[in-house]
Amino acid sequence: MTVTVNPLDFELIWPRELLRSELSALINADVGSQEWAQRVELLLEDAFADFAARDHFASISSESWHRSGGARVDQRRQFMAEILRHLDSFPEPRERPAYWSERNAGVVPRALTIEATTREFGRLIDELDRKGYFEHAFTKDCVDDPATVDPSGLIETHIGIPDMWPIDPKRLAADTDRFFDLIEVLHDLVARPRNRDLHPYSGCGWHYSEFSRSAGRQLYIWRVNRLLDRSSIDLRLADNGEDTGRLVEVTDDARTDLVTDMLTRDDPRTGGRIRHAITLFRARGATDHDKRSAANALALVLEERRQLLKAELLKDDESALFHIANKFAVRHEDGKQQGDYDPAFRDWLFWWYLATVELTDRILDRQEEKRAPNRLTATDTSSALNDLTGISGAP
Repeated sequence: MTVTVNPLDFELIWPRELLRSELSALINADVGSQEWAQRVELLLEDAFADFAARDHFASISSESWHRSGGARVDQRRQFMAEILRHLDSFPEPRERPAYWSERNAGVVPRALTIEATTREFGRLIDELDRKGYFEHAFTKDCVDDPATVDPSGLIETHIGIPDMWPIDPKRLAADTDRFFDLIEVLHDLVARPRNRDLHPYSGCGWHYSEFSRSAGRQLYIWRVNRLLDRSSIDLRLADNGEDTGRLVEVTDDARTDLVTDMLTRDDPRTGGRIRHAITLFRARGATDHDKRSAANALALVLEERRQLLKAELLKDDESALFHIANKFAVRHEDGKQQGDYDPAFRDWLFWWYLATVELTDRILDRQEEKRAPNRLTATDTSSALNDLTGISGAP
């Protein structure tokens, strides 16, 4: 009998790539049958909204095999392979549709208030705690071996604020700085357990083990950002770069894609400087000085590529890049620069320079591959910059 999967039967509550990675590793894991099955059941229990996938797996006997092309196939592993095959088709939790009265009134469901956001955050952390995601940091409070770590004390060593555990949503709503600090601290402390053993004595419960910080943090960022997407808070946890796990300002999709592309490029000459500039610019609470330093760092990269810019852009385009950097108190401050411009100009300049660095990266890549076109026209250049940044023209 061939094992089949109907994607509509299982609602995914994990990022797809994390499940793909964790499930692929388990399919090929070489461990004892009972321990292997236990790890799979834990994964399926965590990754889906209910126990349907876990129960389906558990119902397949370890002795269940079938023939395929003359070979014997383990039906439990085939079920896991079917999940991987249909992974992109599994539904995810979605925003609730508008109710009758809302539809009739044309009302769009409002973003979560700060009070509702902190309540939902408290529920999320409680869920992760029950599933053992903080046991690596806080240790297990077992009836036979009480915990040696005080969660509140551990959090206090990070942010200097006492009594932050258990979470008090009302306190967090009244002090958003503490709320944002706690979001970042718990990112650093979370770790996904890949195995567990039941200790039934006196209702002790599960003991978790084989923790993965990278998997736990990836899931935590995904879950927290989905919550923040529903809120009125214009911050998200960075999922790449030097500031991974730190709250950064939200940008539009085009600029987010540009940042992601630049953070993942591996250029030993400029990659570190670009990543540092992005970290400076998008940090929560970044000052004017931080953002100007970020733009200056990008201007220095473009200065190193000035000959390339002269060759590939029209002369006036290349001159404008450095005229702005030199005349508007970006690279110099000797009293001759204009410094009383709107902060929006500085932000625009950063995105313009970052898009131009990305453009020169692409030109260099094409040159290295010996497939470069003769020249980029002014129209090509303007179109590329506008597509990448979502802006057009100077302020």
